[in-house]
Amino acid sequence: MSGYETSDATLAAIAGLFGTTAERVRPLPQGVANHVLLLGDDLVLRIPRTEQFLPDLVKEAAVIPYARRAGVRTPEIVAFDDTCSVVDVPYMVLTRTRGTDLADLDLPDADTERLYRQVGRELGKLHRLTPDTAPAPAGVPADDGNADPWALTDHLLKDGWIDAETARWLTGWFDRLSPHLPASPPSVLIHGDIAPQNLLISPQTAQLTGIVDWGDAAWADPAADFAKVPLTSIPAMLAGYRQETGIPTSPPTWEARVLWFHLTWALGRLEDPVPRPGERHWTAPPASRLLSLLRFFASAPPTPWADLS
Repeated sequence: MSGYETSDATLAAIAGLFGTTAERVRPLPQGVANHVLLLGDDLVLRIPRTEQFLPDLVKEAAVIPYARRAGVRTPEIVAFDDTCSVVDVPYMVLTRTRGTDLADLDLPDADTERLYRQVGRELGKLHRLTPDTAPAPAGVPADDGNADPWALTDHLLKDGWIDAETARWLTGWFDRLSPHLPASPPSVLIHGDIAPQNLLISPQTAQLTGIVDWGDAAWADPAADFAKVPLTSIPAMLAGYRQETGIPTSPPTWEARVLWFHLTWALGRLEDPVPRPGERHWTAPPASRLLSLLRFFASAPPTPWADLS
């Protein structure tokens, strides 16, 4: 697999294109897909690590302008070049959004709740984009969300990843949730990786400054964008989402859809439990995530999921 080298000469050439010098190119927290560097004080440079990850950067170049026009807080693209005609690597340059990854902050509960309300409102803006209103951004796949969680649970039981008691607990929840799911969920543009490491926060004000890393964007059920947020923060996030979109609070259809995606996503990741700490796109080890879900719902589900029991 061909890799893209971030040599001193390459970085100096890119820096020169944007009026700065190689000495002012500094590394930022790294992701699985891209080299990420600060270009001067106000720009961020992203270079895919290998050819495998170039399609995600092409997708980001197509999606970000739509998201910004919808009013979503996300950095603006300054330049994107995948021709390798000026320098020997494809690259994207974005405006710098100042802030710290939420994953690196330990905020008081009240600040965390207020923050996730803001995130919910941003998703409400994004999810107004449909195939009719944002036609065919390059490389955005359709995800029908048709994974069969009963079959997945049975597979994990047979292969020894979960025990029979856990399998019965999961199957019972999927049986309970399925009547609340829409037969034909809407297809909207989702970010696809709304998780603490992709939320930039001002440490001084505990305000959301930007949502970053759009490489997992897809056309999908909007509830899928809630799957990687801690369940304890879902009520605040849904409150912000409802404020922006006007979806009703009763019956608890959205709570059911969110929990469905949480459980299905955790199960789907259970067979790939190797953690990759320090990488922006890495989320919590799936086994730990599933165990946290089990603890969270031990004995009786808390509000707002109590109405589903």
